[in-house]
Amino acid sequence: MKKLKILLEVTDEGEPEIIIKCHKLTPDIIKLQQMLASYDAGNGSLNQIIFYKGDTEYYMNLNDILFFQTESSVIYAHTATDAYETKYKLYELEEILPAAFIRISKSAIVNSSLIYSIQRNLAASSVISFNNTHKEVYVSRAYYKMLKNKMEERRFHKL
Repeated sequence: MKKLKILLEVTDEGEPEIIIKCHKLTPDIIKLQQMLASYDAGNGSLNQIIFYKGDTEYYMNLNDILFFQTESSVIYAHTATDAYETKYKLYELEEILPAAFIRISKSAIVNSSLIYSIQRNLAASSVISFNNTHKEVYVSRAYYKMLKNKMEERRFHKL
């Protein structure tokens, strides 16, 4: 992909706007447009991503996502009742998701604010459970300590 030429103009007139000029509409340009459209300037992160199921696009708030998981090179976003495809790779999601999302294995990112429990297993992966759903996801031993720290941080910020 060619390097993008970025022009920035600061003005006191009207609402902020971003204009994308391109020779053709590529998947990368579409992804950039979607990221910009769902950016929440108030908290400096995305608050919505476009998800797919068959030929249908879904516009859901990230607060509804329990976890993202790779299955056969496809990234799925899991809610309490369903799973949707996303066009992002896990490493891209790590960069753009709000701080509540944390990597828990090579194949999964979890929304730490929706974790109900973590069943620790010293010999293997620990199991994360969520409220009001049967869905579970595994946190590998290599990522457990980071998750535990995130949960402690979250707990102290709620006080």
